[in-house]
Amino acid sequence: MFLFFLSSGMFLGWTLGANDASNVFGTAVGSRMLRFRTAAALCCIFLILGAVLSGGGTTQTLGKLGAVNAVAGAFVVAFSAGLSVYLMTLARYPVSTSQAIVGAIVGWNLFSGSPTDTDALITIVMTWIACPILSGIIAILSYKAITFFIRKFKVHMFQLDELTRYGLLLVGAFGAFALGANNIANVVGVFLPVAPFNDMTLFGGLTFKPAQQLFLIGGLAISLGVITYSKHVMETVGRGIFKLSPVMALVAVWAHSIVLFLFASQHLEQLLGSYGLPALPLVPVSSSQAIVGAVVGMGLLKGGHTIRWKMVGGIAGSWITTPIFACLLSFICLFILQNVFQQTVYYP
Repeated sequence: MFLFFLSSGMFLGWTLGANDASNVFGTAVGSRMLRFRTAAALCCIFLILGAVLSGGGTTQTLGKLGAVNAVAGAFVVAFSAGLSVYLMTLARYPVSTSQAIVGAIVGWNLFSGSPTDTDALITIVMTWIACPILSGIIAILSYKAITFFIRKFKVHMFQLDELTRYGLLLVGAFGAFALGANNIANVVGVFLPVAPFNDMTLFGGLTFKPAQQLFLIGGLAISLGVITYSKHVMETVGRGIFKLSPVMALVAVWAHSIVLFLFASQHLEQLLGSYGLPALPLVPVSSSQAIVGAVVGMGLLKGGHTIRWKMVGGIAGSWITTPIFACLLSFICLFILQNVFQQTVYYP
C-alpha cells in the first residue's frame, strides 16, 4: 500500500520537473543557446545527484511545519500540491512547488487539528519575499561584473558566444544540482516519517539510508517531468518576461542557482556557524521566484521598459493563489478520503 500512496509523491515530482526545469535551463533554451534535449539530459543527471547527496537539510524544516503521521495523509498532501502545480503548468506559469507543498501541509494541520509551527511558517514565508529580491540583486551585480570584464578584455563576439554556451552548460548543471538538493523535500519530505524502508548496504560498505532511497525515487520522478513536459514552460521563462541576451541568460541561471544553494547547503551552514556567523535557514525556497527575480532584476537594470509586466503580474498572482488552492484542496481531499474511503489520514 505504501507504494500506491507514494504515487502522489511521484506525481508531485513529475509536476516539479515539468515546471521547475524551466528555471534551470529555460533562459538557455529560450535564448537559443542550448537545445532542449541537451538541457533536459544535463538537468536530469545533476538533479538526481543533488537530491540524493544533499537533500536532507530542507526536509527538516518541512517536518517542523507539520509532521504528517499517516501514509494516507501524506498521499493527499502530495497529491494536492501536485495537482495545484499541474494546473498552473497547464497555464504555462512557472509556479512554486515549495508554496504548493506548504499550503497542502497547512491544510492537513487544519483538518487534523495539529498545530502549525508559527516560527517555521514565518521563516518559510519570509524566504518567499527574500528569494526573488536576493536573486535579482545577485543577477544585477553579476551582470555588471561580467560586462565590465567583457569590455576590459575586448572579448570578440564569436569567442563570447562560445564562452557563454559553455558557461550555460556548467551553470545549468550547478543549478540542477541545487534544485534537486533544495526542492526534493517538496516531493518526498512528507513521506519520510511513514516510509517503511530500511538501511541498504552497498558495495564498499556504504550505507544507503531510507531518506536517500526516497530522494532517489523522487529524483527519478522529477527527471521524468523534465523529459516529458518542461519545454513549454521553458519558453515562457526564456522569452515571456523579458528578452534575454545570451549573457543575461547565463547570469539569470547563475543567480537562481546561488540562491537555491544558499538555502540548501548544510555544509555552508556548519561552516558559517563555526565562525560564529549567521546562516541562512535551510528552507525549500521557490526556484520559480529565484529565476523570475533574476530576470526582472536585469530587466530593471536595462530600464524596465521592455519587461512584460502583465506576464510578471500573472506569475506573481499564481504565487499567491497556489498555496491557498493547495490548502483548500488538501482539506477537501482529506475529508473525502477519511469519510468516503474510510482511510486513516492522521493519528491524534
